[in-house]
Formats: sequence, structure tokens, C-alpha cells
Amino acid sequence: MAKKRKRRDNVIIEKKTSLYRGQTLESLKELDVRETAKFMPSRSRRSVLRKFDIIEKFVKRCEGKAAKSKRIKTHLRDIVIVPKLVGYTIFVHNGKAFQEVQITTEMIGHRLGEFSPSRGIVKHGSAGLGATKGSRAQKK
Repeated sequence: MAKKRKRRDNVIIEKKTSLYRGQTLESLKELDVRETAKFMPSRSRRSVLRKFDIIEKFVKRCEGKAAKSKRIKTHLRDIVIVPKLVGYTIFVHNGKAFQEVQITTEMIGHRLGEFSPSRGIVKHGSAGLGATKGSRAQKK
């Protein structure tokens, strides 16, 4: 992140501008989805170039829902995050429920599903009645 210093009333205020691969976020948001693919890693770039129409349709849907101040819900876990999505809060389905994902600059080039884990942590409790030979007698 680049930092700019402004001086106002003898107080120094640091303003942070977010960068992605040397480009400012504002300049990347102005570009087309296919043009932003040039700044992404190779795997993400190939995916964006193959599915650019699906990603553009999703971005348009997000902009429309945000304008109406509605929740953005999706099952599309394989969508690559592009700069136009930064700042949105998207609810991504993990197979059971929708999990809230707030898109930041660091997420560009990753997929939505990476931030909504579909497998939880397994916590094993104690064995139930009838699960072991010793507890079988208690069951009867």
C-alpha cells in the first residue's frame, strides 16, 4: 500500500491508497473484466478470459442489488474476484448456509469459494450408548 501524507492544521494525516500489482484500485475498476485479467496470476487470468461473460453478468447483478440495497446471495463459488467487486459484501453458499464474505483488495484473483469453507472442523464427542461393547450392556 502506498501512503500519501497531507498536512492540515499542523497535523499530519496519512492517506492509504490500495494497490494491486502496481495499479491503483480506482484505475483497475475503470477497466473491462478482460483488461483486468492482464494483472492477475496465470491461473486466474485463464479462468477470467474463459468465463468473462459470466463474471460480467455477476458484477452487473451485484451492482443492481447494491443499488436496491439488497443482499447479494450466490451459489457461484468458482467466480474469480475482480476489482469491480471490491467493497461489496457477498453471501456465498457453502452447501448448508450462506456465509458473509466482505471483498477486499487482497482477495483479487482468488475465488469466492475460498472464503466460504464448505467443510467444518470435526469435533468428536464421547461415544454414545451401544457404540462400545461395554456400553452395550447398559443399553439393555
